[in-house]
Amino acid sequence: MESLSSSSSSVTSSPNSKQVTDSGERNWVDLPRDSVLSIFRKLDSIDILIRPYNVCTIWREISKDHSLYRTINMPNSADPNTKWELLNLCYRAVDYSFGHIIHINIENFATDALLHHITNSYNLTHHSFEAIGRSCPRLKTFKFNIQAYKYPRVEDDDDAFAIAQTMPGLRHLQLFGNKMTNDGLLAILDGCLHLESLDIRQCFNINFNLVASVGKRFIEQVKYLRLPYDATDDYPFQAAFDYASLAEDPDWFVYQDFLSDDDYEYYEVL
Repeated sequence: MESLSSSSSSVTSSPNSKQVTDSGERNWVDLPRDSVLSIFRKLDSIDILIRPYNVCTIWREISKDHSLYRTINMPNSADPNTKWELLNLCYRAVDYSFGHIIHINIENFATDALLHHITNSYNLTHHSFEAIGRSCPRLKTFKFNIQAYKYPRVEDDDDAFAIAQTMPGLRHLQLFGNKMTNDGLLAILDGCLHLESLDIRQCFNINFNLVASVGKRFIEQVKYLRLPYDATDDYPFQAAFDYASLAEDPDWFVYQDFLSDDDYEYYEVL
């Protein structure tokens, strides 16, 4: 009768050496936590939630580290067969983030319940803007984009005032869909004197009369300007808006003439 024999690799270690097997293979479970995190950061969000989670208990715990979920990127090609799986994974990612999310992509599978869950876990306010500005005195680019709506009309200049007061070195600012008014915009122009590009598309509380009155200042201070009703074809996220309601807004009928110059592009309101 043929006998079967098996051999097991023993593990040797010393205080000054990493654990390896007799065959020279590294014991990956014993890698330092920081090294494992560095490896995990090279994976996308979905892989982090699935692959390391199923390896061992140690890696499962490390895969829950909030630093891995500052960016949650879960692209979906509108496949209904993957929607519910992505929803489940995204709920977990948001929970693991503990409010440290900086960027999230959940296009084509987001639900109202998921968005509510995200907002409950991380509430970004003008106080957050102030903290960012004070912590990053050399900040050059800042983008804060939300879904815009025109009615009901809600005005809020707190974000704009916080930016104007704490981010004087800004060169590029994008506030897509913000609720700021003329006062907020003027505060930004006064507080951010080095501003080169300004994107205020779908900021529908900005009055065209203001743009006309400070048009020369816009031209002199801001080289690249996007106004509230400009096209959103190059905007990378969902920017759907019911423009039929604009017929109720007299400002919409102000005629705009697009002009270009060798050094900059700007709008002149006639």
